[in-house]
Amino acid sequence: MNFDFTADQQDIKRTAHDLLASRSSLDRVREAAESGTPDAALWNELRDLGWPGIAVAEEHGGQGLGTLELAILLEELGYACAVTPLLGTVLAAAAIEHGGSDDQRARWLPGLASGEITGALGPADGLIPDAPGAGVVVALDADGGARLVDPASVEAVKTIDPTRAYGRMRADGTGAGEALTGDVAAGVDRGAIAVSAELVGISQRALEMTLEYVKERKQFGTPVGAFQAVSHRCAQMLLYTESARSATYFAAWAADADADRLAEGASLAKAAASEAGREVTASAIQAHGGIGFTWEADVHWFYKRAQLDATLLGGTGTHRARLTRLVAGRRAGAATA
Repeated sequence: MNFDFTADQQDIKRTAHDLLASRSSLDRVREAAESGTPDAALWNELRDLGWPGIAVAEEHGGQGLGTLELAILLEELGYACAVTPLLGTVLAAAAIEHGGSDDQRARWLPGLASGEITGALGPADGLIPDAPGAGVVVALDADGGARLVDPASVEAVKTIDPTRAYGRMRADGTGAGEALTGDVAAGVDRGAIAVSAELVGISQRALEMTLEYVKERKQFGTPVGAFQAVSHRCAQMLLYTESARSATYFAAWAADADADRLAEGASLAKAAASEAGREVTASAIQAHGGIGFTWEADVHWFYKRAQLDATLLGGTGTHRARLTRLVAGRRAGAATA
């Protein structure tokens, strides 16, 4: 396993970073968040680049790249806190591609890959990111199954995160839907990796914003970053971020190259990234002092998104428990072989 990106992967990262730096500044994020609508101009540019279908097979209109390339893209979107429906769209596409029938894939994947329609995926009894306005919604049941549900059965709800639209299934629509009968778990695990990558980007940006602030902010004539308590906090933020990044890119590699390790990798990544996102952004708020708690400080956009991302497709506790079961089962199987 080689953690170095290929030349093509480096191009994806550089292109995404440069585009989002110029098209999704924090002023644009604030404008879109306060208006309550996604950044339509940015979404159209992402569509033109084919990024909604970056990991969708070419036969269904996608670019046919892997989960690793998807993770690279999602990390940059998290870093920018971009206000687009890309996350929900790629989550739905992954579930349909791996869990859907031939007919379902042919019916939905071309539109999702082109961005002509947007998608959403989430628990039938919980929050579903990017569901309002989506053309296809995948609802996950508690028993591990998944269904394509009527988007009209989802109602918009307000959350602490104004940078992303969320929905919840209406009480009268929880039992309906067209079942996905394939390998839904493989699609959901890839979705968990995508969310983890976004959390890595969020954590990285929050860390950088904090370092910049504590180098400039002075108390008693000294930058606050020179104080041991602050420097220790920043070091812990870096540790969380890099641990989550390593786990996430291992999982993305496993999804593409070693499917037997996908489930373990996805849970390792989501557990680490959920913890990192919450802890790093909370520390960023604290390190910014009083200004960190104000609406004018941009750091709160990252904090709010991280809090909800951390719960999507299972939080730290859920995935640690799952990882324990998976590893124990593998070891038990090896012992009896």
